[in-house]
Amino acid sequence: MPKPSARALWAARLRGGKGTVRALPETFSASRTPFSGIILGIDPSLRGTGLALVRFEPPQKGRFLMSETIRPGSSASFTECLGVIAAAVRRLMEAHGPDAVAIEETIYVQNFQTAQKLGAARGAAIGQAASCAIPVYEYSPLRIKQAVVGYGRASKEQVTRQVSDLFNLKQELPYDEADAVAVAYCHAMTLGRGFVAPR
Repeated sequence: MPKPSARALWAARLRGGKGTVRALPETFSASRTPFSGIILGIDPSLRGTGLALVRFEPPQKGRFLMSETIRPGSSASFTECLGVIAAAVRRLMEAHGPDAVAIEETIYVQNFQTAQKLGAARGAAIGQAASCAIPVYEYSPLRIKQAVVGYGRASKEQVTRQVSDLFNLKQELPYDEADAVAVAYCHAMTLGRGFVAPR
């Protein structure tokens, strides 16, 4: 009988199955306390930031609370876009009081201006969390996809479908919102399965 692949082992581990992972990433360290509370997941983008709130109460599975996409509009200036993102994040934090913020790390892009805009969008969101003294955790797209799908190179369609299945949603979310839910789920599973996020 062939041995299960690393992908299958990760998927089993993250879904609470009996699979074991032989070699865990060195950036993980042991933790005994599962995550409990509300996570604000953020998929940052200057013109389409995804925001999602998910509640985790071990041993129950996560419960989807809400999501939205922040679209400042094509006529909005660079600074206006940042203001809209910051205001939306602040509004959700004040209304729901999340215990943690999980945000996707900046992906590698060859265009400097694109990277600069993505970084500014992340900064607008992170700054609001910092001003409210809410801890912020960052995860790479690869790590997020591993947590949700079990495969770091999964497509947006696969992530969206899996998010719908995990939270029993009646319909699939827009990509930006599904990605925001995915990063929140990644944070809860990273902590909740006995690991803490790398610093």
